Amino acid sequence: MSQNLENSNQDSLISVRVIDIITALLFIVVGLVVMFGSLKLGANWSSDGPEAGYFPFYISVIMLLSSAVNLYQAAIVHKKTEAFVNKESFKQVMAVLLPAIVFVLGVQLIGIYVSSVFYIAFFMVWLGKYRIWKAIVVSVGVSVTLYLLFEFWFQIPLPHGSWFNPLELVGVQ
Repeated sequence: MSQNLENSNQDSLISVRVIDIITALLFIVVGLVVMFGSLKLGANWSSDGPEAGYFPFYISVIMLLSSAVNLYQAAIVHKKTEAFVNKESFKQVMAVLLPAIVFVLGVQLIGIYVSSVFYIAFFMVWLGKYRIWKAIVVSVGVSVTLYLLFEFWFQIPLPHGSWFNPLELVGVQ
């Protein structure tokens, strides 16, 4: 049992304690930003009631106090050594996250329909182990269906791409 825990800790990329400390520090920063913004708006009680920053100020105070307690517990009291994520789990998350980031960038550059074709086909071939021709048929079919659904029936234009619009090559604006 202890050998199994040792192996999982050696395989760990980051511990729960480090994540707790980072999260507490980030919430402290957010609390400070909200607090100073509230002070600029006015965080007092005026003759006609609370000013615009009154409630956000006190919410930020609560946020700062609770984050300080969490930071104290993570840094001083509970010295947790358990793994937050191991290498294999991290690889699996990155296998989905990185293509999703590329897809979002692609939506901005070449539009949602063309990006969807590549994204769906990529995942079908890479993770789903489908044949390329099936992935192409499904991804093009899904994108054409979405195009017809949004652009024609609902008349809601989705992003066509700011850098290059491949749909212009086939006469689609």
